[in-house]
Amino acid sequence: MNFSEEYQRKKQLVDQALEAYSFPDGPQLLTEAMRYSLLSGGKRLRGVLALSACEAGGAVCGKAMPFACAIEMIHAYSLIHDDLPAMDNDTLRRGKPTSHVVYGEANAILAGDGLLTEAFRCCLKAPDQTAAFRTAVLLADAAGSAGMVGGQIMDVNRLGSDDGNSPMMIDRLKTGALIKAAVVGGLICSDAGPEMISAGLAYGEHLGIAFQVTDDLLDVTGDVNLLGKTTGKDAGEEKISWVPLLGLDGTRKKAENETRQACDALAPFGDAGKMLAEIALSMLDRVS
Repeated sequence: MNFSEEYQRKKQLVDQALEAYSFPDGPQLLTEAMRYSLLSGGKRLRGVLALSACEAGGAVCGKAMPFACAIEMIHAYSLIHDDLPAMDNDTLRRGKPTSHVVYGEANAILAGDGLLTEAFRCCLKAPDQTAAFRTAVLLADAAGSAGMVGGQIMDVNRLGSDDGNSPMMIDRLKTGALIKAAVVGGLICSDAGPEMISAGLAYGEHLGIAFQVTDDLLDVTGDVNLLGKTTGKDAGEEKISWVPLLGLDGTRKKAENETRQACDALAPFGDAGKMLAEIALSMLDRVS
């Protein structure tokens, strides 16, 4: 099975688990809005990373499935809130109308709140309660004020300057924290040792930066029909981004350098890290 087939296999496993996930009884409108964004497609990068890291750590990928679903729920909630008029004011996500366009702003906010909360219930229901607790703490750290939300407030308020430090910090928090958590959480689910956890942290750190640097490129060079979201937003809103700082060629080189460092960090895994390395390399060529 080649890389593309293996990625699609793991993506399908995550999609199936999310589709089958049973939300607690509640207002039908809320559940419908939550499922609309959660099941709207996407790469499932974070879920696939969790499953792949679990395998790299020596366990079957299914051990990480509750965690993989939980981190996809958090990612979906973050996109709902990110698209709101008070944030990025986007009307298109994954080629479909955004949540607030379909359900209204108030219901979109509540759908995001519901997914964030449900993510922790999903994570903590995993059979291995030790791993469940550790990954729940990991998710809280990655998604909260010292992670994704902290990066988002820096981005929204244009905190810092285009000197290379601010884009790096925003990338590490807003995007990188959750990507790094996906890798480390998968390793925790496999009961990996300290050396592998440390290698996974380094890999996830560089991969998260490479992903966001490539995202900055696609905001300038991407095709809206392939991206499934509006392009040109960063420049139009004068957001802190790598492209004004480094130029297109420099930004591409930055993405390549971070990807190389991500792959180098996988040395302790040997052949078991091949899937993780191929995921990193594939991010350089992505069009969405």
